[in-house]
Formats: sequence, C-alpha cells, structure tokens
Amino acid sequence: MLKTQQNFKILILTGIFPPDIGGAAGYAKNLKEEFLSRGYEVRTIFYKIEKKLPVIVRHFFYFFRVIFNIRRADLMIALDTLSVGLPSLTATLIFRKKIIVRVSGDFFWESYIEKSGELITLEQFYKDVPLFSVKEKLIFFLTKLVLNNSSAVVFTTDWQMNIFKKPYNLEKTEQKNKIYVIENFYGNKIQDSGFQEKNFLWAGRSLKLKNLEILKSAFNEAQKEYNLIKLEISEKTFHNELIKKIQNCYAVIQPSLSDVSPNFILEAIRANKPFILTKETGLFERLRNIGLFIDPLNRGDLKNKILFLANDKNYFEYKEKIASFNFFHSWAEIANEFLTIYKNL
Repeated sequence: MLKTQQNFKILILTGIFPPDIGGAAGYAKNLKEEFLSRGYEVRTIFYKIEKKLPVIVRHFFYFFRVIFNIRRADLMIALDTLSVGLPSLTATLIFRKKIIVRVSGDFFWESYIEKSGELITLEQFYKDVPLFSVKEKLIFFLTKLVLNNSSAVVFTTDWQMNIFKKPYNLEKTEQKNKIYVIENFYGNKIQDSGFQEKNFLWAGRSLKLKNLEILKSAFNEAQKEYNLIKLEISEKTFHNELIKKIQNCYAVIQPSLSDVSPNFILEAIRANKPFILTKETGLFERLRNIGLFIDPLNRGDLKNKILFLANDKNYFEYKEKIASFNFFHSWAEIANEFLTIYKNL
C-alpha cells in the first residue's frame, strides 16, 4: 500500500538534470514534475561536483549524497546502471530500501565502441562477445551486479530487454517478476513549421556509435545525384532549441549502429517529420509502418533511403503516415507504471 501523497517520498537518482543536455535530464525533470503535481514529495540527486572528480571518487561522493537522503525515501528510481545505479544500490542494500533501476542505453557497449572503434551493433556485441580488457570486464561485472540485485529493472523496449537477458542472467530475475518495460514518452502533436530547404537533421553526441562517418559519406554520394539536399548536424543543443530545429527541418535522420529508444525520433514524429532510423532499435516494431529503416553498416542502403525521401511524392506519403500515428504514452502513465512496480515489490 502506498502512503498518502503528502507522506510518500520519492528519490530520483540521475547523472544529469536540466540545464544539462540529454535524454536522461529531460526524463528526470518531467518525471519529477509529474510526481510533484500529485502531491508527492520528490527529490532529485544529480551530478554536481561529481562531474569534475575521477571515476571512483565520484561514485563514492555520490554514494554519500544518497546516504544523506535515503532514510526518508519510500521509492527510489535510478536512471542508469553505473554512474548513479551502482552507488545508489549500495546504499539501498545497507539501509534495506527498494530501488528501481531504469536501463535506457548500454554504457558497456558504448564505451567499448568508443575505445576500440569497432563498428558493431548492440545485438551483435552480445552474440559474438569480443575479448575484453580488465577494465571492460569490471564494467560488465558491475553492470551485472546492479541488474541482478536491484529490486526491479525497467527497460524502455522489449528489444533491449531480450538482448540483455542471457548475458546478464536475467532469466531468473524475470521469473521473480522483477523485469519490466516502461516505454518512453510519446506526446501530443506539436506544430510542423514546414521547411525552407531539404535539410536532413541529425542531432546528438558525436560518438562513434552514432555512425557519423558513414552518414556523411552516404550523404555526399546522395548529393552527387540530387544536389538540393543538405545534411544539418546539431550537437549539444538545448531541448527547446532542438524542438525548433525539428519543427523547421525537412526530415530527421539517425543511422546509429544501434539506438534503443531515441527521443530525437519521437520528437520528430510529434512534429510530423519523416525520419530515417537504424533498424537496430527498440522502436522498430512500433514504428515500422511509418518510417524508413536502414542497415547502419550499409552505406548504399542509407544513400538510397536519403534519395527516396528526397522525392516529393515519397516524402508526403510518409508525412501522411506519421500524421495518422496516434499512439500516446504520457508522463502520467509513466509515473503510474513506476508506482505499480513499487506496489509489486
């Protein structure tokens, strides 16, 4: 049973929070506002001085900040596995508290790609496990520790959940009803401001997994056949500014090696903008009929999809498909799903 709203205390644990840029920052802010609107007492603990500290030191520092707030917490939600999930889990084990850990990406895979430069999708990474360094083995061990010892684990897509089950031994966790899926926010439609030029918008961090080199190469090849198209790259853009860019662009493009549940694409759908997205994504099943999906390692496939969408007839056909897409998943529903999981712990 939940306490009354006034007596029920929620702790949201996140590495970033606005004005920081990133999906987790917006997620933490909107989830907090939803809980606050219901009268719950909500606190967020996010990295401040920790950003300037070495890795191990920042974990210890964050751990003590959690300790300072944990006694009064009823529900704890960690928005990643290692940077906040690990120190927060340690605190909950000491104080015998319940914690829900949300998995939205994969730091282990991301760090491997960034270090090695090997272009390998998330699914293939866990099927054909590479040889890991001592540091990488430690990251894997700690991630597994967090996932197996949390009160509950939340994924944003079935796709990632199914990839993680075997390598992280989550089958037993699943049998204990500790694994859940809470999809990302799908909001109401926003204004589509049209476009002044045929600019394809890419936004995000310029990590190797984002596949920018193949994107640039494929786009250059496409421009040789149709020179009216333009690639616009937007890095480190604040959310409000990014929304305006989406509203004014021709289409959006996200050819990452893998992308679990990209908010960039979900925002584009709200603005009725056609999109090109990697097929290595948890959004494929829900969006397969309204978007263009590509093999991220096939430059020719990406080039052909760009040219296909540059065609006016094809473009407006996909705009109509997106306009008819009516799936909705509000912050109220997301908050309810977290509360339901808490009741089942």
